[in-house]
Amino acid sequence: MGYVLRVRMASFFAGAATASFIGLYILHNDYKVAHQSVSHQMKGLHDSLDRRIAALEKLKQAEASQPTELTE
Repeated sequence: MGYVLRVRMASFFAGAATASFIGLYILHNDYKVAHQSVSHQMKGLHDSLDRRIAALEKLKQAEASQPTELTE
């Protein structure tokens, strides 16, 4: 009876370890995909912001290069 119990316990723990490993592997892959998605979205936002800042800087330079008239 003790032998069968040991075999069942060993099988249970082997199955639990396998399920844990598979679960952690899937969780790790989900984390990587989510991280890449957020990184891609943030890169798009940064690029958009950089373009807007560059446009504003060009506008400011164009305004500064135009001669201003003195009004009194």
